[in-house]
Amino acid sequence: MKLLANENFPLDSIRLLFQQGFDIKSIGIDYSGITDREVMQIAIKEQRTILTFDRDYGELIFKHFLKPEKGVIYLRLKQFESDEPGKILALLFSNKDFIFERKLTVISADSIRQRSY
Repeated sequence: MKLLANENFPLDSIRLLFQQGFDIKSIGIDYSGITDREVMQIAIKEQRTILTFDRDYGELIFKHFLKPEKGVIYLRLKQFESDEPGKILALLFSNKDFIFERKLTVISADSIRQRSY
């Protein structure tokens, strides 16, 4: 699975996912300061799933019709250790019941929702 971690995604979680064998790029390291639209364009071009804490991606998908084929995962966690998002995602990715392509996946402390696009 190819992942694209937005600038707001914790570095410890990026490292954890990389160590577990995921092909992950970091906007904060590789493309610091680019816009959300540019992040979407990279995800589309490179066929990567976006990992973000930024709620604006839902608007880009549903109002502006930028639709990365591999999906967007929006984490709505308020308080967490810096490696916790990576642990949550690694566990989620191991569950074959979830399909992320063409979906906005919203992860909160007590639920996971998906909306197709």
